Amino acid sequence: MLNNHPKGLIPAALSNMGERFGYYIMNAVLVLFLCSKFGLSGDTSSLIYSFFYAGIYILSLVGGTIADRTQNYKGTIINGLVIMTAGYALLSIPILATSENTSWLLTLTCVALFLIAFGNGLFKGNLQAIVGQLYDNPRYSAQRDSGFQIFYVFINIGGLVAPFVAPLLRSWWLGENGMVYNADFPEKCHQFLSVTNSMAAENMENFYALATAAGHTAGTDITEFCTRYLDVFNTGIHYSFIASVAAMLISLVIFISTKKSLPNPPAKVKAEAQNYTAEEKRAMAKEIKQRMAALFAVLGIVIFFWFSFHQNGTSLSLFARDFVETSTIPPEIWQAVNPFFVIVLTPIVMWIFASLSRRGREISTPKKIGIGMGLAGLAYLFLAVYCYMQGYPSGDMFREMAPAAKETLKAGPWVLIALYFFLTVAELFISPLGLSFVSKVAPRHLQGLCQGLWLGATAIGNLLLWIGPLMYNKWPVWEAWGVFLAVCLVSMGVMFGMVSWLERVTSDAPAKEKTIETEEDNVI
Repeated sequence: MLNNHPKGLIPAALSNMGERFGYYIMNAVLVLFLCSKFGLSGDTSSLIYSFFYAGIYILSLVGGTIADRTQNYKGTIINGLVIMTAGYALLSIPILATSENTSWLLTLTCVALFLIAFGNGLFKGNLQAIVGQLYDNPRYSAQRDSGFQIFYVFINIGGLVAPFVAPLLRSWWLGENGMVYNADFPEKCHQFLSVTNSMAAENMENFYALATAAGHTAGTDITEFCTRYLDVFNTGIHYSFIASVAAMLISLVIFISTKKSLPNPPAKVKAEAQNYTAEEKRAMAKEIKQRMAALFAVLGIVIFFWFSFHQNGTSLSLFARDFVETSTIPPEIWQAVNPFFVIVLTPIVMWIFASLSRRGREISTPKKIGIGMGLAGLAYLFLAVYCYMQGYPSGDMFREMAPAAKETLKAGPWVLIALYFFLTVAELFISPLGLSFVSKVAPRHLQGLCQGLWLGATAIGNLLLWIGPLMYNKWPVWEAWGVFLAVCLVSMGVMFGMVSWLERVTSDAPAKEKTIETEEDNVI
């Protein structure tokens, strides 16, 4: 699988693997952590999640601009790793949230999230730009798509391990303190502590049942137990951020020790500018504009993919917590299903693409992205049909039901496995190949910025993530999944409508690259 690929690919992938480890820990726990630590609603936690993840990708534009202007890609990447490490270190400090300190503690948490987002912005797009530069060498250019798929596999190894860390540390710490994990109990603790003696009799009965399941014994003070449970529960999650700090430091060491094997940006050539006629300059300017137009067209489509796909950290996490049997498997663990499928399915997808290419039936990158949108729609079609057949109500209504009634309605784990299978195959058709597409059409002196634009499109999709939990909590859940189905199908149709134009632009780009790179500073 690694034949005919540049040597710098694996060091770059390993450097990104540690960052992805921290990312997937955050992706798995952030919404649920904000709910359990501060007593925030799912809607409010999802809103913070949306802004945080949008910030990661919006700030990639800043990181790309800094690297392009300074031509110091490697230094920018190192600074990003250091800043991310500082953010995770702040999050790892276990402080009990109380009514007296919640304001400043939540503010400190948001500052830590900003540091992680800013550091990621300096790191992510620029490392992807360097990977693209590895394949600017004509010797490796034909392997660009498969190179990004291999890169994607390696970084998902960190994503496979990470979701297990927080639940294991949390359950271990609960056990050390004589308590038992219960997904529903933190939310009920916050409700009880905020109203104390104002709970209705039926709610109190349900609450005591949950408390008993979590380790409360008769005769002990229930208020004290709730406060202590929240402290222990969230301290275990804080410990997982220590693992993120360690992963960032490992990535930093790997990158610094291997950076000499990675390329530096090509020097800008201006000396021959006077040799071009005005007509030649106009032709080159037109070519660059076409390539940038193609880039923005694809970015407009992937906004809606990330809006749908990144529900795995918001509405789909809430669905796993509420509607799926998680007594033996915590909801965060399900975040590992996606990277597991990435690792397992990528070689299969690469083999299919290579086989089609050998037969002269190669699928273009734009067409692959369109197929990916259809596969994402298939995932939500499956979930919408299943939830409709089960007669599931809204998330808010479901959580108000008695525990016994909820247990009879909960889905088996196979539902999430099937869902993430389809979503992962869609991701393999879009995300790594989208990165490859960007590196094909981006002008060389704007590689970092264009990778930042790809991540900026992801940011816009992430800014919309809060809509998913809003629909999930207020509508019958099948209707929420139906909205994502419609979004994916419309996006697929638009993408296929542009395929011929995009194929023409991408096929022209490599042939004209040498001419364009000498003049693009004067025509952009």
